[in-house]
Amino acid sequence: MPTATELARAVVTALVEARVTDIVVAPGSRNAPLSFAVLDAARAGLLRLHTRIDERSAGFFALGLTKVGSRAAVMCTSGTAVANLHPSVLEAAHSGVPLAVVTADRPARLRETGANQVTDQVGIFGRLVETVDLADAPDENTIAALDSARGPVHWNIQLDDPLTPPDRWQPGEVAVRPEPVRPELMIYESIPTGAGTPRTVVVAGDDAGPPSRILAQDGGWPLLAEPSSGARTGDNALRSYRLLLESPLAERIERVVVYGHPTLSRPVTNLLARADVEVIAAPVDGVWAARPFRVDRTIRTRLHVEGEPDPAWLEEWRSADRELGRQVGRLLHEQQQMTAYDVAGCVARALPDRGLLMLGPSNPVRDLDLMMRPNNVGGRRKVIANRGLAGIDGIVSTAIGAAVGRSWSTRALALMGDVTFLHDAGGLLLGPEEVRPDLTIVVANDDGGSIFASLEQGADDYADSFERLFGTPHGTSLEALCAAHRIPHLAVTSVPELEAALASPNGGIEVVEAVVSRDGRRELDLAIRALARS
Repeated sequence: MPTATELARAVVTALVEARVTDIVVAPGSRNAPLSFAVLDAARAGLLRLHTRIDERSAGFFALGLTKVGSRAAVMCTSGTAVANLHPSVLEAAHSGVPLAVVTADRPARLRETGANQVTDQVGIFGRLVETVDLADAPDENTIAALDSARGPVHWNIQLDDPLTPPDRWQPGEVAVRPEPVRPELMIYESIPTGAGTPRTVVVAGDDAGPPSRILAQDGGWPLLAEPSSGARTGDNALRSYRLLLESPLAERIERVVVYGHPTLSRPVTNLLARADVEVIAAPVDGVWAARPFRVDRTIRTRLHVEGEPDPAWLEEWRSADRELGRQVGRLLHEQQQMTAYDVAGCVARALPDRGLLMLGPSNPVRDLDLMMRPNNVGGRRKVIANRGLAGIDGIVSTAIGAAVGRSWSTRALALMGDVTFLHDAGGLLLGPEEVRPDLTIVVANDDGGSIFASLEQGADDYADSFERLFGTPHGTSLEALCAAHRIPHLAVTSVPELEAALASPNGGIEVVEAVVSRDGRRELDLAIRALARS
């Protein structure tokens, strides 16, 4: 059996061979051999080392790196440290992100003995994540499985004393494996369009990608694209599609083609559940390939359109979208104070070509969904969100990781609510040697959880319990919190102030707190929805 130092160096070499470029380390004793090996490999130029005190932040930071194209691994010590990685690992599993997870463990002889910081780490992430228990160097099959993974892979490393290296490692060149060739997924099935064919819309959920936009364009169909779909571009994408799905126009839909993982909209869910609508869907990455709705036909990634598009159907949707957008604009302009919708609109307008935007869950992603106009094709704006499980965990850390991983972006922005920001405030905790990307974090602060105001819990029948159970005001000073982390902070209360703040970023990580009110949020949402029905 190799020593802990030998095993750690073999593990790091294998990660580099599997195209891992960034390793995020959370400090600990049992993972010390791994940490020393990573530092030596970073000094040799084989990878980039990042350190984080909190394992949850470390996991989401690595997730953000991987979501934008880097290949990252996260490493931690044994015991509860491993459990703190679970939220980021679950998000990676459900969204199909190939995150490498490396956890240090005691040798097998100490398991089930009550030894310090020893629990059952083999399979700790459940049946959704493949675990490899390593007491020896990773073999060819283990490395190949990591290299070709379509989701997270867990390596649990048994490390025995001594845990410190006898010398400094000077690794040589590592033969990095070439990008694996994916099985061909494009089978060009045909789909008819034009007069006499079913009236069709294309739904692009999270990570749908360009095929959905191309299909809508070729077929002459409306494109209902979520912000993080990677498809909200071109002339067929509609800004107010969620509202239009509650209008009489939606009743005439006869066929839906679905790409990606749609998660934002109950109207989309209701459309896909209609018995009178044919549903065609492409497969998605993630642990569960099955769809939560009836699928009449499964395709791969692209359909070949046959026939000439009928422009009338698309133009009806475009015309309704333009008019509804004007009505929403007038309604928001009539409000006495800046709303969360205004904040989202300002952020959307501030995102330039080649820019990066990370969206928090709950209201911010939905507010921006309504306020963000479709981008131009080829602008290379990248909008991401953790929609695998759509939790509020780790959004700050994911945003920072994405900004580091996509350092060539012309601008990096993040939009989130105050509860989401506070939930991952530890993501701001960066050591003096850590990379601090240029990132503007916009926090729509309404002092609580306004998402619930628009749900069943926000009805008048539950008004006497809403604040305590769902509104959850916190009264936290974001300015003081940012000051503790030496993060520039600016609070704004109007659209002109917010626009000015976004037009003049400080550089580095900064927080712009957009102060809005939760009062009247439910009524405003209902008024906006009523516009489509009028």
